[in-house]
Amino acid sequence: MTEPKSAESLKGKQGLVRLINATRYSLQGIQAGIKHEAAFREELILAIVLIPVALLLPVSTLEKIVLIECTLLVPFAEIINSAIEACVDRFGNEIHPLAGRAKDMGSAGVFFALIIAAIAWLGIAGPVVWSYFS
Repeated sequence: MTEPKSAESLKGKQGLVRLINATRYSLQGIQAGIKHEAAFREELILAIVLIPVALLLPVSTLEKIVLIECTLLVPFAEIINSAIEACVDRFGNEIHPLAGRAKDMGSAGVFFALIIAAIAWLGIAGPVVWSYFS
């Protein structure tokens, strides 16, 4: 078995090399989320559906931006929550109050992101949709 690379060996990069590496690591994180986290996959699919809907709605550009940002906030929160859970699980499966607190707080972050997105969509898209049915 080979020894894992030292995190120190990854530091000190600058300029374009750093940007390319950062982009690669970000894409690896998205791939890991898709591969290992069902909730992230579901929220990503929802974002893929809702972003074009936001772009097609007859609302202002600012409202479109708000809808898109609030939609992307949900998978963002989910991937941060998944990262917290992975770090906690890395150190063992025993039940510990701090581990539980970290996981619960990460989950609460996702919950708040969902509430924010729901408020934005109900407040901006809701009246547009409602006007078609009235």
